[in-house]
Amino acid sequence: MNSNRLNSQYEVLSPWADADTVPQRGLTAPRMVDLAGKKIGLLCNPKRAARPVSTVVERKLKERFPTAEFSRYFTQWGQGPPEIETENKEKYEEWIKGVDAVIATVGD
Repeated sequence: MNSNRLNSQYEVLSPWADADTVPQRGLTAPRMVDLAGKKIGLLCNPKRAARPVSTVVERKLKERFPTAEFSRYFTQWGQGPPEIETENKEKYEEWIKGVDAVIATVGD
């Protein structure tokens, strides 16, 4: 095998160019070590499989963490602006305050 091919470097260009003026940053919240006794939010988008996926996620997590609680929030963010930018902003923010972690399910 040609060793030059193994050492090749390629420049990857984004089709979006430099349109995003907001610098990227990593996650700032610390990762949870254990979900026992925590309230987990299940954020579901409106696509067909999101609800069944969240049901399976809840069941599997409940098997591992029986004391965990779950709360669901159904959003329209797959079909429009983010929930935080809609008339549901206050409802969404209140839901977020009541959970320790969020798992988003997308039904694609």
